Amino acid sequence: MTGTDVPLQPKKKGLTRRQKRSLSRGIQYAVFVAAVIAFAVAADWDRLANQFAQGDIARQMFPDVITLALKNTVLYTVSGFVVGLVLGMVIALMRLSSVGPYRWLAGVYIEIFRGLPALLIFIFIGVAVPLAFPGTEIPGGTYGKVALALGLVAAAYMAETIRAGIQAVPKGQMEAARSLGFSPARAMISIIIPQAFRIILPPLTNELVLLFKDSSLVLFLGVTLEERELSKFGRDLASQTANSTPILVAGLCYLLVTIPLGFVVRRMEAKAQEAVK
Repeated sequence: MTGTDVPLQPKKKGLTRRQKRSLSRGIQYAVFVAAVIAFAVAADWDRLANQFAQGDIARQMFPDVITLALKNTVLYTVSGFVVGLVLGMVIALMRLSSVGPYRWLAGVYIEIFRGLPALLIFIFIGVAVPLAFPGTEIPGGTYGKVALALGLVAAAYMAETIRAGIQAVPKGQMEAARSLGFSPARAMISIIIPQAFRIILPPLTNELVLLFKDSSLVLFLGVTLEERELSKFGRDLASQTANSTPILVAGLCYLLVTIPLGFVVRRMEAKAQEAVK
């Protein structure tokens, strides 16, 4: 070593990328645990239990919360889903039509009903329709009104989902069907639409979950005691008992349906991705 040589300094080793990720993950877990502990310490569990977890009040709700409220909620949801699916299919085909007025009408419908809150649709069905058409009754009474209101809302979203599914089917499928002598309408019904539904089944199931929750808006139509759904049933009992336990039980009944449906949606999405691979 000469006098002009500078001794080499050892390089400082920083954290590797894996170590940085582990450190970041550890910090996130620590923050989460700290937040949970802070919430558990700060919350007044006795007051919460007294207001939301009265066992005697919860027991009074059975079996009506299942045989009446949950049953009506399911009926409202299924009927609205069927109306929305049929109407959505028609609007989707209009959206894809080569006839200009059909496309424009479908586009206007989709923009309006996607932009309006579902609450306004329920009020429109319950108030505006009887005023506009005096003496006219929607078939099915309250069940028919709810099916129509939910269906009008759902159709706007389903139409776009169905349209995207139809366009996702390779164009060669239509060309192959036409080469076999199928008419355009028959090829669409027999070949294209079945393949499209396999693609859009997960988002349609997700729409069913959303409709199940939107069925709570039925209370704005003015229902009888026998026509109450979960939210209305829970609110009425909460008012009678001056306690929020019925609302908690009603919420758990919603989860009893939405959680399994959510699991089904995830499974279908996973299978669809495997099929693509």
